[in-house]
Amino acid sequence: MSTTPLVGFVGFGAMASRMGANLVKAGYRIVAYTPSGKGGDGSTRFLPTPRALAQEADIVVACVPDDEALDKSMNGPDGVLAGMKSGGLLVNTSTVAPETSVTLAQAGHAHGITVIDAPVAGSTPEAESGNLIVLAGGTAADISRAQGVFDAIGRLTIHAGPPGSGSKLKLVINGIMGATLAVVAEGVTYGLASGLERGMLFDALDEVPVISPHHKRKLKAAKAGDFSPQFPARLMQKDMRLLMTDAARHTAPLPAMAAATQSLSLTRRRHPDEDYSALFAVMESMVANTP
Repeated sequence: MSTTPLVGFVGFGAMASRMGANLVKAGYRIVAYTPSGKGGDGSTRFLPTPRALAQEADIVVACVPDDEALDKSMNGPDGVLAGMKSGGLLVNTSTVAPETSVTLAQAGHAHGITVIDAPVAGSTPEAESGNLIVLAGGTAADISRAQGVFDAIGRLTIHAGPPGSGSKLKLVINGIMGATLAVVAEGVTYGLASGLERGMLFDALDEVPVISPHHKRKLKAAKAGDFSPQFPARLMQKDMRLLMTDAARHTAPLPAMAAATQSLSLTRRRHPDEDYSALFAVMESMVANTP
């Protein structure tokens, strides 16, 4: 019988499958559950329910799209919490509301389970190369239990604070990312509307230091009209919505991020499954001198 730790993934999409590949490289074994029973490259064994997965795995990693999917997979008679043994470790890498992370940590504690909220900064390229930044919420002792997993999937672990803090930090980061892209897209929109040559404009913005490396990557894709999803618009808009809701709860005024949320809502409506940088296409379609 193998003593190699078995990591069970609840959700096995673009991010989780890449994290799983790096865990395998680091010596872990993996299994997965998805509602469809599919995901990854076909080499991973799938289990029929989250409960069945939790009964078998040493560590459970949740990587699902939203709060609703997390609730459905964690709770109920076929949920992860029903299957995990006391003393188990549950790592939630999903981007969800901070209060959802706190509630899950409390539910886990009631079952004798350690729960860490550990969303990640980075997209599919960083997930593939093992260069994610893990944003961990929990006690230092709890996070140390998951450090081997974190080291396999990322280049840095940030202890953000108690349960829910990883989720809060992720919303800060994604809010900045989304709002900044909206500003860059507005700059491009003005440039095109004013008559600047399209290729020159995109190339110029690729050279200036005011644009971050992440947004330069998005500019290159927008110039080519390639919005293959590294971070789908439906997920970015969801994260902005979570941010705005929690900010209102804490009476934190975020006018620029609120405006960006509206632009990203339009992007989600028109291009839900394309990269959130499809906002460039939405804005470009509004001005006269598009290609």
